[in-house]
Amino acid sequence: MTEAPPVADCIIEAGTVLTGRYPDGSMGMRHDVGIRVEKGMIAQIGPLEAVGYGNDHLPRFGSRRMIAMPGLVNAHHHFGVTPLMQGVPFAPLELWLPQFRAMRRIDQRLDTLYSAIEMLESGTTTVQHIHSGFSGQPEGWMQVADATLSAYGEVGMRVGYCFMIRDRNILSYAPDAEILSQLPDEVRDWIAPQLAQAAIPVPELMNFYHALRARFLPNAPDHVRMNLAPANLHWCSDEALQTIFATAKATGGHIHMHLLETERQAEFARRTYGHSAVRHLQALECLDANVTLGHGNWMSGEDLDIIAACGCSICHNASSGLRLGSGIAPVNAMRRRGIPVALGIDQSNIADDRDMLLEMKLVWALHRETGLWNDRPDAGAVLQMASEHGADSVGFGGFTGRLEPGWQADIVLMDQDRIARPAINPRTPPVEALLHRGSRQAIEQVFVGGRLVVDAGRVITIDRDAVMAEIEAILTRPETAQEQQAWRAVEGLLPHLEASLHQLGLGAGYRSYRYNAQSDI
Repeated sequence: MTEAPPVADCIIEAGTVLTGRYPDGSMGMRHDVGIRVEKGMIAQIGPLEAVGYGNDHLPRFGSRRMIAMPGLVNAHHHFGVTPLMQGVPFAPLELWLPQFRAMRRIDQRLDTLYSAIEMLESGTTTVQHIHSGFSGQPEGWMQVADATLSAYGEVGMRVGYCFMIRDRNILSYAPDAEILSQLPDEVRDWIAPQLAQAAIPVPELMNFYHALRARFLPNAPDHVRMNLAPANLHWCSDEALQTIFATAKATGGHIHMHLLETERQAEFARRTYGHSAVRHLQALECLDANVTLGHGNWMSGEDLDIIAACGCSICHNASSGLRLGSGIAPVNAMRRRGIPVALGIDQSNIADDRDMLLEMKLVWALHRETGLWNDRPDAGAVLQMASEHGADSVGFGGFTGRLEPGWQADIVLMDQDRIARPAINPRTPPVEALLHRGSRQAIEQVFVGGRLVVDAGRVITIDRDAVMAEIEAILTRPETAQEQQAWRAVEGLLPHLEASLHQLGLGAGYRSYRYNAQSDI
């Protein structure tokens, strides 16, 4: 069972502290200060002499060469070893996800630690882990959850844990029985048992959610949140959605729901319900301040107005939208309406890893637009998306995401000299220098609740090299006969999924990729 990682008392020195973005858009900063940490929380920020007075017994970290920023938050994450590493090429989402069924199974602890290492070493201290979904018996579900959450506790990260829930249309936008009836016998015989094992009644999954809360929250209340993740509108019936959202509201949990990731999903909603996916969720009374909608690439102006009025958040997954050809979320239109935008790396970023600093650069550049005076996110706004807004989305709002007294000491120290390479004019705002010139190579130390988890740029809470060696051994062993059969089955499945998309009229035609040609946002 996951236990809370130890907290620490210490003093952390920095030449510049980026405390967080203020409502007026300015970035809060302190210079040449010490941060005193008590029981994992920031107790004091001030001149080093004052912070250190009477505290000679506390360990000290950092120096005036360091820039301190809040720990970053990956608000949308699935699993560790990437599909590309497993031989799955990039494709549109609907033809990419089915290929995951042929990927080699990786030990859950190792897989979780792999991506956790990448996240921590690039400054991410909190993650929304969205498990891809359960099958089989509840004992197996708990083993997976325990291995995942224990790994995050072992490495020292905060985590919001949830699992994707589907009760229809698993293979495509048509009923599974219809797809299965069109498959060759050998492909149908291979995949039908998998679908049957994953066909778990939603009330049973809600019971499991309650069991997760009872098992994990009491032991690590500062490090774990339990959330719910209805997979997407075309994967969830109305009854399932209402059950899931009611459960979250009753328990105080957060919802993270994939929505309008691709143009096909938007068209499915229009055909099925006669209006948009967002309008449908509103009609079901599913939208509230505890809800984050992942992706949102195909939202209209009307959709965004509804979301703003309901107090929902959006998780923007920029690399994912570009690499899968899913689209570009209208982030500037979201920000104009006051919708909080968090950042997620989804399966992996533009470099096929979990480097949030790189993702932040992409987000900044992607939403510049072409006007002379249009409102566009500056470096401070992007940092807020990747920290405070992400923490709110995962369920750690008001707890972490800023560097101020009373907040958790989730702190990233970056070496100003490595950012400068070799010098930066003092007129350059530190947050701009950090975003545009900073990289994971500039990260010196990372703290979670005052506990040192990264030192000299490397995770120190586990044997990272042993983890990497174990994963390498798993990925490089020869394919088994069962694995070869899985690849053959997937290769036989894809043409039938393509045919289904054509038959539904969802495989032909598309709108402009440039901000999805939304003229009303």
